[in-house]
Amino acid sequence: MGAFCAWLEVHGVPSIAAVGSIHVAGYVEDLGHHHSAPTVKQHLAAIRMMFDWLATGGVLPFNPATAVRGPKHVVKRGKTPVLAPEEARQLLDSIDVSTHAGLRDRVLIGLMVYTFARIGAATAMKVEDVYVQNRRLWVNLREKGGKAVALPCHHNLEAYLHAYLDGASLASDPQGPLFRTLGRGTGLLTRTPLPQANAYAMIQRRARAAGIRTKIGNHTFRATGITAYLKNGGTLEKAARIANHASTRTTQLYGRRSDEVSLDEVERILI
Repeated sequence: MGAFCAWLEVHGVPSIAAVGSIHVAGYVEDLGHHHSAPTVKQHLAAIRMMFDWLATGGVLPFNPATAVRGPKHVVKRGKTPVLAPEEARQLLDSIDVSTHAGLRDRVLIGLMVYTFARIGAATAMKVEDVYVQNRRLWVNLREKGGKAVALPCHHNLEAYLHAYLDGASLASDPQGPLFRTLGRGTGLLTRTPLPQANAYAMIQRRARAAGIRTKIGNHTFRATGITAYLKNGGTLEKAARIANHASTRTTQLYGRRSDEVSLDEVERILI
């Protein structure tokens, strides 16, 4: 908002109350000369939210940004790197689970693959968020917007969780974080939640050790799980529900089934 206010000052607009749609449109147009369409759309969204707040509070009679349209930007394919099922299995099987670190890391990666969980939802979990229902392990996830998602565990994830909870003796601390840092020099889990940056560093380290050449990140496993689910007959609507996506269009960005079609076509070039 600071950039918008500075623009208004340069263009002689005396106050926020004097801002009209033409000013917002002019700012958006100028911004488009130096920034990408997604950045411009983010700026416009922030301006709309500010004026909505002012209009709702009675400071302004209406929102001057409502009628302003941002640049067209359509994304048909996501950019998140995705692992092939064989690569994901290679990575999981390469982890030495004779240590607390190995048990933790395998569960964290498996959780993101088998529940499509975001890294933030995974690292925010408590031990009590893993529970038994109908003789099966379930997990509670708190996804974007604070929405609670309860999911049954895939049998592989269930085995990983049992091994982790038993091997690290976490069941006696239900209020403690599920994913924890390691004590320096001890190799044992502390009671400090695992930061997302630490999870990212762990994933990079594990991928290198497993010989995974794909450049992956925390979000890779969410995309990998969704792609594998769709390739094996899962529906887009149910994938969106599991992933807590508001729209199936978002889920489509994660499904990379079309990549295989493209590769098959490229291989037709027999030279």
